[in-house]
Amino acid sequence: MDIAKIAELIELMVKNNLSEIEIEEENTKLRLRKDFPSHPPLVSAPPSSGHLVEVKDKEPSLLASPKFTEIRSPMVGIFYRSPSPNAPPYVEVGQEITEDTVVCIIEAMKVMNEIKAEVHGIITEVLAENGKPVDFNKPLFKVKLL
Repeated sequence: MDIAKIAELIELMVKNNLSEIEIEEENTKLRLRKDFPSHPPLVSAPPSSGHLVEVKDKEPSLLASPKFTEIRSPMVGIFYRSPSPNAPPYVEVGQEITEDTVVCIIEAMKVMNEIKAEVHGIITEVLAENGKPVDFNKPLFKVKLL
């Protein structure tokens, strides 16, 4: 593989915002990888004028609003809302749950893992799609805490 071909591949990576590309030709194997920074660039704040401004919340209802949290996937796998295809879902929107309530199953390496809520609240939204893969820490449900 010649330098011009490698330069063309690098240009292709940059143009298409690719992080990695691997090419195999006859007896040649080439892998190009671009490492992205682990932290976004820092942006400095504009200089302060030295004046303090006091802000008062005029709407106390915002302070008293209910708190929400998410039930997140503890592992990578396939998300299932019910124990079998014909069974009803473990939980529905509007249902009250406790810390020990099983909310779903995640299949990982052919093992069905029951996922418990670990919070007390009401399911307000199902965020994952039944039968689809989920990543570690992916939000599965939105819950209004009680």
